[in-house]
Amino acid sequence: MAQELSVVLGAVAAVLLISVLAVRVSVRLGFPSLVLYLAIGVLLGEAGIGIEFENASLTESLGLAALVLILTEGGLTTRWSDVRASFWPGVVLSTVAVAVSIAVTGAALHWILGLDWRIAFLWGAVLASTDAAAVFSVLRNISVGRRLVGALELESGMNDAAAYLVVVLLASGGSASWTDPLLAVYELVVGGLIGVALGWVGAHALRRSALPATGLYPLATVAVSVLAFSSGAFVHASGLLAAYLAALVLGNAKLPHRNDTLSFAEGLGWLSQIGLFVLLGLFMSPNRLLDAVVPGLVAGLVVTFLARPISVAVSLTPFRVPWREQAFLSWAGLRGAVPIVLAMIPLTEGVPGAERLVDAVFVLVIVLTIVQGSTLPLIARWLGLAKTGETREVDVDAAPLDELGAVLLTFTVPKGSKMHGVYLTELRLPAGATVSLLVRDGVGHTPGPSTRVQEHDQLLVVATEQVRSATERRIRAVDRAGRFARWRGETGED
Repeated sequence: MAQELSVVLGAVAAVLLISVLAVRVSVRLGFPSLVLYLAIGVLLGEAGIGIEFENASLTESLGLAALVLILTEGGLTTRWSDVRASFWPGVVLSTVAVAVSIAVTGAALHWILGLDWRIAFLWGAVLASTDAAAVFSVLRNISVGRRLVGALELESGMNDAAAYLVVVLLASGGSASWTDPLLAVYELVVGGLIGVALGWVGAHALRRSALPATGLYPLATVAVSVLAFSSGAFVHASGLLAAYLAALVLGNAKLPHRNDTLSFAEGLGWLSQIGLFVLLGLFMSPNRLLDAVVPGLVAGLVVTFLARPISVAVSLTPFRVPWREQAFLSWAGLRGAVPIVLAMIPLTEGVPGAERLVDAVFVLVIVLTIVQGSTLPLIARWLGLAKTGETREVDVDAAPLDELGAVLLTFTVPKGSKMHGVYLTELRLPAGATVSLLVRDGVGHTPGPSTRVQEHDQLLVVATEQVRSATERRIRAVDRAGRFARWRGETGED
């Protein structure tokens, strides 16, 4: 028994290490690492090493548990100041856009593939949700506005809930009722309220707790979000939305040992993604995928070029979002593990044709991830939403100093930045923020008022938490417009 355990633990550790290294490979190739994780799972399965795994119910349960942790990590690491301007567009994208996408996809697949109406809409519901892990592993290398990133982040964090509700309803086989929309509204609203309430209570309790070890704070924070999921599910509300919103509230509260909590959540999120994608790859049977290529590609074309653009246009046109941004948001709607996990629900329920759906979704996810993920930077440049050449907007990173109520901001002056040649006094950072260190050519300097910033300089700024957002906006403004940024109307907002 001990020997078998050592073999299993060794295999898990080896897979984990290989998956971690795959992140670096995926960044160089320019597409999300989920494709490589899925490939690892397939190689471990019946077509590779020969491990047989066909338990759809267990896959669904483990997949849902992983999604809860992934949403928790997403909520904890989302800064409200970054997504506040995109809140309502994000909410509409995660609700109205899901409904429109289901309707358009279902109707199109009914006519093209000859699917029964219920099954066709089930396909649409499974494919309606975008994937945060897939989206942001690509967006990290693209310089686009915060409003776009914020809308995508909120959509990816919240649209899983709406899609999940519709999939469960259609897979149950019950007759449709006029009360179904009201039930969906109830589940989303109550789930959201539970998440916000438990997030607020959890943050309040953690600030006033004196736990005996620092490492207990991250555990308690994640536990609050998981508790929100289970509480929502217990009252038949949306547990996924509750988990995300609880984490969002906690992540933007002044928690003790916040930096440790965020690092723990990020590691837990990566572990959940790796385990989920490898598990899904292990479940797949390559022998069945050939028959799923045609329906998978047809569904992918419908979702990408019909359902997604229409749903984005219907959702964002009232907000006067320019067509270029709508086009980018349409192309950035990457599908990842969520559609595969959702497809497991009808398979577990024994819905006729569910196995075909799972295989088609698997094919679709791989193809769209590679095609959309690799071309997203090109689309952003073509639409004029990203800077061309080597010039990129300054990227500000932050490391909190909890006990001092301050934060360290670090950034590198990119090539072509209007900050080049600006004196430190001309940065005009708000009171409570100061440049404490400048690193040039690998040598650290203590800067003074007469120090001039150059391309490729690395700067360390210390700021109080109260002026953090204003400091970041000022840095971006000078990066874009130089020392006269304020006169030119540049505020650093996106």
